[in-house]
Amino acid sequence: MADSVLYEVADGLATVTLNRPEAMNALDTGTKGALRDALRSAGDDPAVRAVLLTGNGRAFCVGQDLKEHVATLEAGGGMTTVAEHYNPITLAIATMPKPVVAGVNGVAAGAGAGFAFAADLRVVADTASFNTSFAGVALSADSGVSWTLPRLVGHSRAADLLLFPRAVPAAEAAELGIANRVVPAADLPAEALAVARRLASGPTVAYAAVKEALAFSAAHSLPDALAREAELQSAAGASADHREAVAAFLAKRPPRYEGR
Repeated sequence: MADSVLYEVADGLATVTLNRPEAMNALDTGTKGALRDALRSAGDDPAVRAVLLTGNGRAFCVGQDLKEHVATLEAGGGMTTVAEHYNPITLAIATMPKPVVAGVNGVAAGAGAGFAFAADLRVVADTASFNTSFAGVALSADSGVSWTLPRLVGHSRAADLLLFPRAVPAAEAAELGIANRVVPAADLPAEALAVARRLASGPTVAYAAVKEALAFSAAHSLPDALAREAELQSAAGASADHREAVAAFLAKRPPRYEGR
């Protein structure tokens, strides 16, 4: 991995840290490629059972590195980075068969907000904020924001936040349904880590089924969603973790999940 993205795996948890604090974790080409590769590695690694995505410094991620973007435009380049980087990153977060926690330590803007929205849970510092930003630089939405944001806050609020981009402070983000938990900034690293570790020690097959069921139901009818639930529940019911959960319940002890 590039130095701009740190990657560590311990006790079933992959921690992916954006590490350009001097640039508020803005996404230059090297960082985007490293982030994409880190998330793909986490998704493919059977030893990884949950992922924590966070940032170093005072920002989670402010989105595209505009200095590099200006140079690309002046050289006659286009917006190929959406297909090459942002789409794969968003898909890796949203579709990997294990839960992803965004530890939002500071401002999350543009693609940075999109990556946080794509995560399964967002643990947010009380000093952090979210900003769609795109229309502010005469751009449309990317990084899945047109799909994730309406599902978090509703169509009307999503349209407002996209057409009139502004900083949404953590407390308001919680009221809107963007932030799952808001904690004092000093507590954010420990709280986000605790949430992610709890998921990493949980029933991974069941978590993967929950993610898939939620994504499937968002675009299908109730009968289709019920049919998919039945398929996913059958798979979860055949898992070793389910057998362990039942045995633990009967023995009146905590379950010891292995993620299979």
